[in-house]
Amino acid sequence: MCADVATPTQTLDVKGKACPIPVVRTAKLMKEMTPGDVLEVFATDPGVEPDMHAWARQTGNELISIDQTAGAFRVLLRKR
Repeated sequence: MCADVATPTQTLDVKGKACPIPVVRTAKLMKEMTPGDVLEVFATDPGVEPDMHAWARQTGNELISIDQTAGAFRVLLRKR
């Protein structure tokens, strides 16, 4: 499945929150989701990019994409 056709199942807005809050809230919400679901995360902390790469590797969840526009990161993750 291509990133541009990955439709988010849920959205998490952690703009204005500093590390480790974006990853902590992402992990908590992903635990409640069904395998195959896509989570869309909006964050402003520049650490979110390396943090989400590391978190996805550690948990086996798929990091579909990370884009930055208008000062915010948009992260798409698929639950394994």
